[in-house]
Amino acid sequence: MVLLIVAILAGNLVTLAVILGTKHFHTPQGYLKASLAVADLAVGIFVVPLSVYAEIYLLATDSAPEWTSYNSQSVSFHPCNLIGPIFAGCTLVSITTIFLLTIERSIAVLRPLHKDSVITRKRTTILIALSWVGSFFLAVSPMVFSSEIALEYNSCSRMCNYALGTIGEFPSQAWNILLLFPAFDFTLLGGTVVINLISLSSIRQHSKRRRDLAETDHYHCQSQTNKPTFSDIKAAKTIGTLTVAFTASFTPIAVFVVGNVLGNIWCNFSFFAFWILASNSCWNVIIYSVRDQKFRLRAHKLLVPFRRNDSTKTG
Repeated sequence: MVLLIVAILAGNLVTLAVILGTKHFHTPQGYLKASLAVADLAVGIFVVPLSVYAEIYLLATDSAPEWTSYNSQSVSFHPCNLIGPIFAGCTLVSITTIFLLTIERSIAVLRPLHKDSVITRKRTTILIALSWVGSFFLAVSPMVFSSEIALEYNSCSRMCNYALGTIGEFPSQAWNILLLFPAFDFTLLGGTVVINLISLSSIRQHSKRRRDLAETDHYHCQSQTNKPTFSDIKAAKTIGTLTVAFTASFTPIAVFVVGNVLGNIWCNFSFFAFWILASNSCWNVIIYSVRDQKFRLRAHKLLVPFRRNDSTKTG
């Protein structure tokens, strides 16, 4: 867990430093990636450290912290009242941001002539703000709209989870509210996958035409105006990789939630499901570094001075 905190903080701080400190990345796509990095950073600052504290306390005293034995309905303030919605909200922000990145890239690939007029910094900033407000509203809605739902520190997942408070019978209206999360997430992820497939199909057709057609002046002129640039194509493939990574990390959580609604208790599975999702917060910087050469070079320039300083101090 401690290593995961270090990876999340280091990776996303580098991402923010590269995006905010490089004029090349001051674009709508860069703003969306910065928003994604902030959401991931919040997981490393708030969510994982609480689990680390609870586990270290348990190891040191052979007993869990007192607040882990009751839920948020039992006291006026419970740590999970803050951490639970942060984790859920940041997860929803990540899904929404990846969806917006996919839309932005699809326009750049399918309608390159309209890219600059449709995708503007102002519109992107507004969409980012709406995604944060909407995601966190959805994150707190289970407690707002149902008196049956509480937050608790789950001994299986080692995280703050939504759970039934004082009412435990099944079926319950509360379960229908909890199903909103996987329904919303998979709707966006499904749309993201479909849009990515359309964009990648267009890229494949464009590449095939470039190989098959003769390089005439007419074709060359047309390709420069009506076809996506190489950087747009590469960025679209990067967003496709992000989509695959997030879908893979979120799917176990969705399976777990649906299983809970059906009455199954999967303790070991819940641990792996939640921590696979948390680990996704450090994947993005790895994907950027592998897929984006400009990002990799800029990150290397940022890290080289620190390495030199460390070697100087060591000497």
